[in-house]
Amino acid sequence: MDSKAPDGNAEFSFASNTPRSTGRKGLPKIQTQDHNKKASDVCHDDSGTPVKATTIDELHSLQRKKSAPTTPIKGSQGAFNAIPEEERQKQQVQSISASLASLMRETGPKLVKGDPSRKGEGQQISHHHHYTPTISISDSALKLTHYLYNLSPAELYEQAIKTEKGSFIASSGALATLSGAKTGRSPRDKRVVRDETTEDDLWWGKGSPNIEMDEHTFMVNRERAVDYLNSLDKVFVNDQFLNWDPENRIKVRIVSARAYHSLFMHNMCIRPTPEELEDFGTPDFTIYNAGQFPCNRYTHHMTSSTSIDINLARKEMVILGTQYAGEMKKGLFGLMHYLMPKRQILSLHSGCNMGKDGDVALFFGLSGTGKTTLSTDHNRYLIGDDEHCWSENGVSNIEGGCYAKCIDLSREKEPDIWNAIKFGTVLENVVLDEHTREVDYMDSSVTENTRAAYPIDYIPNAKIPCVGPHPKNIILLACDAFGVLPPVSKLSLAQTMYHFISGYTALVAGTEDGIKEPQATFSACFGAAFIMMHPTRYAAMLSEKMQKHGATGWLVNTGWSGGSYGSGKRIKLAYTRRIIDAIHSGSLLNANYKKTEVFGLEIPTEIEGVPSEILDPVNTWTDKNAYKDTQLKLAGLFQKNFGVFTNYKIGKNSTLAEEILAAGPSY
Repeated sequence: MDSKAPDGNAEFSFASNTPRSTGRKGLPKIQTQDHNKKASDVCHDDSGTPVKATTIDELHSLQRKKSAPTTPIKGSQGAFNAIPEEERQKQQVQSISASLASLMRETGPKLVKGDPSRKGEGQQISHHHHYTPTISISDSALKLTHYLYNLSPAELYEQAIKTEKGSFIASSGALATLSGAKTGRSPRDKRVVRDETTEDDLWWGKGSPNIEMDEHTFMVNRERAVDYLNSLDKVFVNDQFLNWDPENRIKVRIVSARAYHSLFMHNMCIRPTPEELEDFGTPDFTIYNAGQFPCNRYTHHMTSSTSIDINLARKEMVILGTQYAGEMKKGLFGLMHYLMPKRQILSLHSGCNMGKDGDVALFFGLSGTGKTTLSTDHNRYLIGDDEHCWSENGVSNIEGGCYAKCIDLSREKEPDIWNAIKFGTVLENVVLDEHTREVDYMDSSVTENTRAAYPIDYIPNAKIPCVGPHPKNIILLACDAFGVLPPVSKLSLAQTMYHFISGYTALVAGTEDGIKEPQATFSACFGAAFIMMHPTRYAAMLSEKMQKHGATGWLVNTGWSGGSYGSGKRIKLAYTRRIIDAIHSGSLLNANYKKTEVFGLEIPTEIEGVPSEILDPVNTWTDKNAYKDTQLKLAGLFQKNFGVFTNYKIGKNSTLAEEILAAGPSY
């Protein structure tokens, strides 16, 4: 039986007169013939050009294109001088070696740049290694530590998937990972070295978030962290910036053991350009994240296996016993709360956006008040969602990314956050389908504090660079579950300071028998856990800047109306948005106002799109006596909380403290 090929030039046949045509088990062999070729021609594959490699390793090396060459650096005379690659690498290794130096033994480990699993791929061993007099030389002086420097998200994905259990690529493209036993911050384990540098500047004592530790204990923990990091085959090193204001930015270095931590900080800090990275030099502050390794509980001041330690004199932070990435973010925020006020720059825990006409608004609010929702407005540019500075140049975002809550996240409620969860984003502690890798944002099996960390430019209306002019409106948000604060109040300067220092909201707390009732929560400056100096120091700076630049203060209640939680109803988000729109447009400044009893707040009589009857909370309560009792109860809680701050002088003007005290509730 014969058959012709489709092109008619070649045919195959089972028939043959030669003995070699017999195959296995007596079956005839198939023979092919090409009638257009001579019998002597050799058959070969001419479908493409052969690769320029003789081994599979060579082929893999061809797959990876070399990164951009050395960037010219501007010299002292303004001319551009190219630093040779070898010299630049040497300087980088020297800097990182100094960061990882043991202060008890050798000055630093023997460093090799690159992944230890890819031996021989352009890796160079650093012999920059000096010794100080020591009792003995440790094993760490004999081993090599590989460092992976400012890896890209794609490279960090590879590292996480290969070596970190619990890391998966979600169906959205984000990297889903786990933070271990700790799924939130550990404020009781955060400590600050109390020394000559910090004795007079920092807030110590009752109400302060700063738990003191001595220099020696810090050094014990630092040595423990450095020894752990040097014992690993590889560490991740990030060199990045804080603060989008180029005149006041801070260089930070993060040394960590996990790709997850490196990618998290890649997203959350400001990412340097190749030119900036080549001229990075010595960092202003260094984080040693050895969170997989516990602290020694027998060490002085240690109360658990976790310790987050800050030494402002040494410009260092050590993390032991917790892998929760938020400790790094908030540790650096605490640093900015110390460094910036010393430069007469106000550091703020706030959201910030800007209108198309350049009008800037700051949003302050604790968890659950709607700060993220209200500061993210499609009609306005987002400068930042959490941490900012206010200097003589205007406002600037401290960070390069956003750290959004994910619990109960949906495309309908938070489309910007939903769409930002894609390749490059870190998803913390979420639950995902084992087959499809789709995330179930409603599932809190691991924790309710599920988070997404992504670069700010993943938000469509983000303003890049993240800077703006001086704020026009200061909006203080409170979710009042007692239901007695008005939906909006215009504040005097003294009232703004009072409510800024108070940092009030009310949370709904469940009890064992199922009864739920409001609980007042106060957090000074709307971020007491992160501030370093006394709250009145920040309040005085805010007062000065508001006066100088003509900003107006507002108190907006996003909580309950018509009764406390359980009897009243939550103020509709649509109404709150109309209120915020009226603040942005300036129309609320021209409204008619009346003053409330007890709290003495100025409330508007009408706002377009908002029912007038809800603007004065007493109108919405059926039981007027219950309203008055609840109002007095909340006023008492305000006064009790403010007692912590009454003995401090606020600013240069001694009368400011008296004015602020008088601006609180009176009954």
